[in-house]
Amino acid sequence: MKHIRNLNLLAASAAFLTLGGPAFALDGADMMKKLAAATGAGGTVITFEKADVDGDTVTASGVEVGLASLPGDKMKIGEITFEGVKETEGGGYYAKSVAFPDVDVKQEGGEFSAKDLQVQGLTIPANAAGATLDDIVLYEVVSTGRIAFNMNGKDVFSIESSESNLGREDGGFTYDANVAGLKIDLSQVEEPASKDAIEKLGLTTLDGAVTMKGSWETESGKVAIDEYAFDFKNVGRLNLAVDFSGYTLNFIKSLQEAAKTAEANPNKEEANQAMGLAMLGMMQQLTFNSAELRFDDASITKKALDYAGSQQGVSGDQLAQSLKGLVPVMLAQLNLPELQNQISAAVNTYLDGPKSLTISAAPEKPVPFPMIVGAAMGAPNTIPTVLGVKVTAND
Repeated sequence: MKHIRNLNLLAASAAFLTLGGPAFALDGADMMKKLAAATGAGGTVITFEKADVDGDTVTASGVEVGLASLPGDKMKIGEITFEGVKETEGGGYYAKSVAFPDVDVKQEGGEFSAKDLQVQGLTIPANAAGATLDDIVLYEVVSTGRIAFNMNGKDVFSIESSESNLGREDGGFTYDANVAGLKIDLSQVEEPASKDAIEKLGLTTLDGAVTMKGSWETESGKVAIDEYAFDFKNVGRLNLAVDFSGYTLNFIKSLQEAAKTAEANPNKEEANQAMGLAMLGMMQQLTFNSAELRFDDASITKKALDYAGSQQGVSGDQLAQSLKGLVPVMLAQLNLPELQNQISAAVNTYLDGPKSLTISAAPEKPVPFPMIVGAAMGAPNTIPTVLGVKVTAND
């Protein structure tokens, strides 16, 4: 009897597991629909033909991606594979990795190609209409291999690889990104004057990298872009840093709703006017904290002075001396005496030995964006004081 009871228990357990299996199986179509809904909030349109499930792998086929603002223009992606997929609490999804097919698009003498497109740690929300961090698409790492744009059989733009990392923290995110092996080929420029300048400045091929680093506090909407730099060999490094507040989830949602309303309006002139008014209204929420634009020279300044001087029949040093005298005259028309002196001193220092040139804005207290707009419209010459603008060189 005991053995019979055990056999009955095993049979019942097997039946439960068999019947319960489909209830716990992944719904690939539901996952893709929720991904489409989440990306659609930002204006991206994703469609698919079917989504097959094999264990924790979802394979979506017939995938096309487009923009809501360009309804007739879609890119055929093909098949996307989501691995390590699981349903999250509340009905969303998490995929450990997402692999895309290589892209190779040819059109009118040009070709665009992209290889090794991958996403790691993709979170798909259950409710894209919400206004919390759990209601937006998130990723941990996005990476690519080589990306190139080819014209007439020659790559005019290419990168060897790129990677973007997003780290979620309490109340916000940190992020960093880098683009390595960036190459721009300007040898195909045909306009004579531009071609001559490019060759003499040694800019036929640009070789460099792009880096970015920052953070976002979602409650206050504080966005800090600490680094957004373009660094090219034998040219220099240009870095932009910006810090502002008010870019909250509610702000983003309002922006998306305004864009959808504008897209739905068949009268585009009226739609653009309404969008402009909506943007002015939303700007009331933004506050400027600080900004900095810095250029570190890597020999391009001397080359530019030599080339520009040769066009005027003088040497680069002679042109630099002329610029020192010309800058104060040009700035005098702006009625900015304090800033004029700073700029003149910085230009003189830089031209004597080009190393770096920095323009910074750091007000004593955060400045609401409407105040900046008001100053620009009513008294433009007060903006440098309002924003605490400073100009320095070789620091």
